[in-house]
Amino acid sequence: MGEQRSGRASNSDKSNKSPSGVTSGRKPAVRKPGASRPAAQDTTAQTSVKKTSVGRTSAGKKAAVNETPEKPAAATKAAAKKAVTKKATTKKAPAAAEQAPAKKPAAKKTATAKKATAKKTTAKKTTAKTATAKAPAKKAPARKPESRAAMVRRARRINRELAELYPYAHPELDFTNPFELLVATVLSAQTTDLRVNQTTPRLFAVCPTPEDMAAMDPEQLEELIRPTGFFRAKTKSLLGLSAALRDRFGGEVPGRLEDLVSLPGVGRKTANVVLGNAFGVPGITVDTHFGRLARRFGWTTAEDAEKVEADVAEIFPKSEWTMLSHRVVFHGRRVCHSRKPACGACPIAPLCPAYGEGETDPEKAKKLLKYELGGQPGQRLKPPADYPGQPAPPMAPAAAAS
Repeated sequence: MGEQRSGRASNSDKSNKSPSGVTSGRKPAVRKPGASRPAAQDTTAQTSVKKTSVGRTSAGKKAAVNETPEKPAAATKAAAKKAVTKKATTKKAPAAAEQAPAKKPAAKKTATAKKATAKKTTAKKTTAKTATAKAPAKKAPARKPESRAAMVRRARRINRELAELYPYAHPELDFTNPFELLVATVLSAQTTDLRVNQTTPRLFAVCPTPEDMAAMDPEQLEELIRPTGFFRAKTKSLLGLSAALRDRFGGEVPGRLEDLVSLPGVGRKTANVVLGNAFGVPGITVDTHFGRLARRFGWTTAEDAEKVEADVAEIFPKSEWTMLSHRVVFHGRRVCHSRKPACGACPIAPLCPAYGEGETDPEKAKKLLKYELGGQPGQRLKPPADYPGQPAPPMAPAAAAS
């Protein structure tokens, strides 16, 4: 019996002990009927996860341990490569420094050459632009050189064409006798014939003869001719020529060129005007208009008035001199202006070597015409009966009072 008890005791002891031999105080878990074992499965899963993470951690540690010695080696290699590169750069630097002085002058020469080329190109462009700016919009057509005989024929044809265009050409100064024409011509210097014609009525009303003018007070005469400009110099000339006519020519205007040019303030132009229009003596009147057109027509190249007169006198017969002067002056004042000739409205354009210096468009050129050709009043207050234009208006009262 005692052995049986001891045997039971040993069995109980075995049942209460853990696999390691330690006695466990917990009661064995009693599974209910129909229940599954989720707890056991969870435990197994947790255990596997722990093992996996432990495995990974250990693997990572091993890898880290294995990689740690390789990093210094890579860094050492990189440092070595950098050192080699620095040495190579240091070795190449002197060579580059030695070559630099040789290359710099070449670069400077190239840059200098480029700048010089650029300057030349700019200068050419500037010259081209300047030439383009100075060049006229429309150049006169090139004409073949003509002989002296051809020029004379062309000049006389121009005179005939102008005679047809201005059959009413006349001196554009109002006068009734040689003395009035002489005084008006002296006053016409540096002003227009219109201004003279507006001034002389009051003047001749006060002093109609050389004796009356010679006896006038200078200040009074200055006031009468003030509108014509340069009144002090003109007053001196009028008083001098009036006294000379009174004292030397009996109060009459002489009919010879030599006598007329001896009077104060009288030159060849004034003398020719008086001789041709008051005495019927042929003369060429070279004023600014006549000289300009004579050069444009190719009759002369001279600038001096006396030389122009001599050149033109060789082309035309003496009987044409006076009327030629009127026709050319008429054309210069109405069509062939100084700054902008109306070439497109000029009847003698085919005969003019200077065609193209002015406006060649016919419609635009018509707007440049003046006086009777442009539908405007003329310069004379009392024009000839055959004049097709309107008389000039008298001076305004306000201007006359001043």
